[in-house]
Amino acid sequence: MRSHYCGQLRPEHIGETVTLYGWVDRRRDHGGVIFVDLRDRSGIAQIVSDPERTPASYPVAEQVRNEYVVKVTGRVTQRPAESLNPKLPSGGVEIYADEIEVLNDVRKPLPFQVSVAEQDSVREELRLKYRYLDLRRDRMARNLRLRHEVIKAMRRFLEDQEAFIEVETPILTRSTPEGARDYLVPSRVNPGEWFALPQSPQLFKQILMVSGFDRYYQIARCFRDEDLRADRQPEFTQLDMEMSFMTQDEILELNEAMVCHIFKAVKGIDLPRPFPRLTYAEAMDRYGSDKPDTRYGLELVDVSDLVKDSGFKVFSGAIAAGGMVKVLPIPGGNDAISNVRIKPGGDLFKEANEAGAKGLAYIRVRDGGEIDTIGAIKDNLSDEQKQELLARTGAQPGHLLLFGAGDAATVNKTLDRLRQVIARQMNLIDPEKLNLLWVTDFPMFEWNADEKRLEALHHPFTAPFPEDAHDLKTARAQAYDIVFNGFEIGGGSLRIYHPDLQAKVFETIGLSDEEARGKFGFLLEAFEYGTPPHGGIAYGLDRLVMLLAGEESIRDAIAFPKTQQARCLLTEAPSGVDLKQLKELHVASTHKPKPTAAG
Repeated sequence: MRSHYCGQLRPEHIGETVTLYGWVDRRRDHGGVIFVDLRDRSGIAQIVSDPERTPASYPVAEQVRNEYVVKVTGRVTQRPAESLNPKLPSGGVEIYADEIEVLNDVRKPLPFQVSVAEQDSVREELRLKYRYLDLRRDRMARNLRLRHEVIKAMRRFLEDQEAFIEVETPILTRSTPEGARDYLVPSRVNPGEWFALPQSPQLFKQILMVSGFDRYYQIARCFRDEDLRADRQPEFTQLDMEMSFMTQDEILELNEAMVCHIFKAVKGIDLPRPFPRLTYAEAMDRYGSDKPDTRYGLELVDVSDLVKDSGFKVFSGAIAAGGMVKVLPIPGGNDAISNVRIKPGGDLFKEANEAGAKGLAYIRVRDGGEIDTIGAIKDNLSDEQKQELLARTGAQPGHLLLFGAGDAATVNKTLDRLRQVIARQMNLIDPEKLNLLWVTDFPMFEWNADEKRLEALHHPFTAPFPEDAHDLKTARAQAYDIVFNGFEIGGGSLRIYHPDLQAKVFETIGLSDEEARGKFGFLLEAFEYGTPPHGGIAYGLDRLVMLLAGEESIRDAIAFPKTQQARCLLTEAPSGVDLKQLKELHVASTHKPKPTAAG
């Protein structure tokens, strides 16, 4: 039997006979003495075989190659001083192999080298197709161990310290409006009817509060049929929580304690508390984003009132149309950013254009505080306006001021995007900083221009502030997001728990009473039987692990992820099915394959 994992061996094991199992990471022949790096999930141990000290293992050591699966039995010894490897936890010892047994060999050429010594330049498509080999590599093995430690820390905190109960909720449920598209599953035994895979356990966890399970959590699998990005997947995992009889402040304080516990347990980092808090309005005003990265400055400045009567029609016209003008002040921007980059064809112009802006106006502050600009801006700002502009933005010689003008959404999106791009390019972001904050007091609703209706900014079960409930269309929500270095890692709210208020919210988003009863009748009825005040939060586990691991894609925080085309390259899913299966489900495909060039 295995006595140790490879990465567990230390100098205190010297003299012991151990049995290890694993894969050959590398094999090296040094003039008759063969060294084998044996790898398992815990790390690497150096195996030594020579014809004099270990004659029984030497013929096998000559034959093994990379990724052979072997069993090794031998004695732990001190490594010579010249071969100590401080980079490995087991780098102070080696094992002289009395016996090496090949349990399985490699019968096909490897699509890429697994060894940690190899350059990590493998295309992602190849890594995903041969994910079982990719998971053997140090990078992915380390990420999955980190994921395990994060989940373990969550469970220990919630169960052992805060008396939460884990409850599993259904995977096959009903389709409900709002949110992203559902993944649908046809019912064979109920012809013509469909299940939906849950986008979240939202309704069930609220019903658990009605049921008296006042502190619930779940490591929940969720599904959304939406367009994908680097930090999105069609199926994902979240830490789901719900609590009764707690105020918003109490919920935030408990969650801060949990996040601090995770960082301490997993990374050994003590986070300062309390976390800063920004209202949604403050975050949008200062950063143009409801998930601001606060590791650096570059805060936006609203100058709408200053330029509303300006002769510069780009500014005055935007404000007259109900829009705004904001400035992004960039210290040192004069030297770092050329005019070519701001004008059409430049990279910053393209970034602004992709965010919806038609162009970028700018001002440079020269030595002595002189404003250097072009054409219409220069000609249509008075000296008093120029001085007030410098005062408001805190601009000094060397500053570059970039302007956004238009509707609020476009201005904020544009300057937020530029702020992030410029901060990276000018190396303003301290990678060692860990900035966590809460964003609170979101609007209840936002306007859906395509459907010409209001829709819930978070979801329609979020409670408004009591003082705003008289006009739900403009109400603030008792909602909160937790942001980590510019990424939203969790979000939640206090919930509606009175059926009459819930019915009013459904009416506000355009659901008739009949539609609301048809979709959510079970929830509304549950609210008739004594529902406690409650609230909750859900964390994107994949995204949190991605950030803790220093990765740029959540695919590197998931064992078997999908591509950005929602495909699994390993199993080649999704795939076609037999017509017999479709017939049993009373389903017919209307898809017509595109004709090929040959057809």
